Amino acid sequence: MACQNIIGDVRMKRAALILSFLLVAGVASAKRHWVGTWGTAPQLVERHNNPPAPGLDNNSLRQIVQVSIGGKKVRLKLTNEFSKENTEIKAVELAIAKTAGSSSEIDEASTVSLTFDGQASVTIPAGGTVVSDAVKFPIQNRQNVAVTIHYGAASSTSVSGHPGSRTTSYLKAGNTTDFSDAIKTDHWYHILALEVEAPMKSGAVAILGNSITDGRGSTTNQQNRWADVLSRRLLDNKATRGVGVLNMGIGGNCVLRGGLGPAAVNRYQRDLFGQEGVKWIILFEAVNDLGSSRNGVQTAERIIEVYKQIIREAHQKGIRVFGATITPFKGNNYYSEDHEKGRSTLNTWIRTTKMLDGVIDFDQAVRNPQDTIAMQRDFLFENDWLHLNAKGYETMGSCIDLSLFTKTAPLAADEEE
Repeated sequence: MACQNIIGDVRMKRAALILSFLLVAGVASAKRHWVGTWGTAPQLVERHNNPPAPGLDNNSLRQIVQVSIGGKKVRLKLTNEFSKENTEIKAVELAIAKTAGSSSEIDEASTVSLTFDGQASVTIPAGGTVVSDAVKFPIQNRQNVAVTIHYGAASSTSVSGHPGSRTTSYLKAGNTTDFSDAIKTDHWYHILALEVEAPMKSGAVAILGNSITDGRGSTTNQQNRWADVLSRRLLDNKATRGVGVLNMGIGGNCVLRGGLGPAAVNRYQRDLFGQEGVKWIILFEAVNDLGSSRNGVQTAERIIEVYKQIIREAHQKGIRVFGATITPFKGNNYYSEDHEKGRSTLNTWIRTTKMLDGVIDFDQAVRNPQDTIAMQRDFLFENDWLHLNAKGYETMGSCIDLSLFTKTAPLAADEEE
């Protein structure tokens, strides 16, 4: 009888230990969530930016992205939002890339195959998106990741993608993993977001912007946009090392209407609130609206109303919103006294409104002290007096107060006082 009691006690203790382990594992899992570590804003790819020969149909494409925060488990999102035809995917692999895009080389041993609802292949319907199953794939902060897609039937004339990748992709005929003599193209196609499972305290900042955020003037395959500079600073700072950065800039984009890609007023739900783990938003878009406007002040006032709309919706979701002042463009053909009045109107509102949770003063950081409505000459890209070079983007990314991402005070007002 004593022996049976001992055995019973052992079994009960073992069961209790197993239950305890399961409970701890469950709590640990509950303390993690998905956070975007890389993302891009898609559009219908323009004709001159479509995939080069041999095209996507039944061929293979390797694309390189540089993540922000690392993690051990990831998932990939693919988009067919602007395509008129279904896109067939035979297989997708992730691997650690050996460069930031200057070559197609990967660490072969790191390769993992993705599945979609347990299957290696997936068809993305026209207008749709798909998300891969989660997979163990350890990545470090700012590590380069190769996304290799093996296509089935796929259009190369009606393609969803991001033309302004500033990163080289590699296209090869057939179902292959050998990209040694591949065709090069500096665009992304179909890739939308890479997400990591991260602690609950981690989060992402999503940036709504145009070509200055997208990185026109930065160096191809060097990942030196101002958003990249910000990401590295956040990771180097102990209090903010869990902050991912999602660059949602589209070159030529407008807030209100026109321009390239969907206007910001139509895409912000997707590009800001549709991202995983977003805790902060940066609004930095207007120069294309102002530069093509018939009335600068009225255009600025309409942009402010869109900003207010985004702020209200963000605050309802517990997300903080920072406004970034519009950089100078005197010397560019966008400039006129009327357009400058519009820029001044918008920047004054950004600096003084009680609705924003913080201000990033890019204007002050890059303007010429002797001519404050013009950019510093040292920052000019191709002397267009609008876009910045790598030095200018370094200055922009370095001027941002990182304490914005550690604030715990209540959110700002939802209406003007």
